[in-house]
Amino acid sequence: MFMSYEDYMRQVVQPMREELTREGIKELRTPEEVEEALEGEGAKGTTLVVVNSVCGCAAGLARPAVAKALKHSVKPDHLYTVFAGQDKEATAKAREYFTGYPPSSPSIALLKDGELVAMIERHQIENRSAEEITADLVGLFDRYCN
Repeated sequence: MFMSYEDYMRQVVQPMREELTREGIKELRTPEEVEEALEGEGAKGTTLVVVNSVCGCAAGLARPAVAKALKHSVKPDHLYTVFAGQDKEATAKAREYFTGYPPSSPSIALLKDGELVAMIERHQIENRSAEEITADLVGLFDRYCN
């Protein structure tokens, strides 16, 4: 028996999801989960939102950089991820909070008290090393998460 496309894709991307969730990052899979996480009391403090993707720069650069940055002594209060191309409605809702930035995946947003304070877009991820991206994130954490 053949597997449906949706089932196949769920199976393929699960390890990519787990690279972030095992670092303590909570997946937001619906627009309602995004709203709940990024508005009201849940938005107090600093919030990291990783727009995950199946692309090579997410696998080799963005996810490893986030994992390394989260080992830093200073980090955001809240950690979330949405998966572009998979959880489309949740990703679209999350992008509503990234005012002034076109859709980009992978990308990494940092919010403080519900307001976007920093954005690392795909063009700032591809063609750089994971170490450089980690350094960018650690600098943002030191600046906004203290």
